Amino acid sequence: MGWFSKSSAEEKSLPWISLTSTEDLTRALDSNERPALFFKHSTRCSISIMALSRLEQRWNVAPEECDLYFIDLLNHRDVSNDLASQTNIVHQSPQAILVRDGEVIYTATHGDIDADEMAKILSH
Repeated sequence: MGWFSKSSAEEKSLPWISLTSTEDLTRALDSNERPALFFKHSTRCSISIMALSRLEQRWNVAPEECDLYFIDLLNHRDVSNDLASQTNIVHQSPQAILVRDGEVIYTATHGDIDADEMAKILSH
């Protein structure tokens, strides 16, 4: 196994829901059944790849406690722009925005994206 290889025990896949239209985003924001995490990701950016990997490795919130939405910025920048407009959070990449009952309760970018901090916020 090389330095950059992951063992199968280290790999973790989260139940991401891809947002591919502004209509999908509006439905996700309007749903108040449970909190929602929106992750803006650029597949060409090494910092974004690192932030996503770190988030996925450290995420420890049960799927029924928070919906996870993924925005591919290269293919769906319009969705990202609409999220920025609807939440009044300036666009950055990578970026995590956590929403509960229509209110932003956490936002972070780049290396400040912290799965443990989001878990603490969601537990209250």
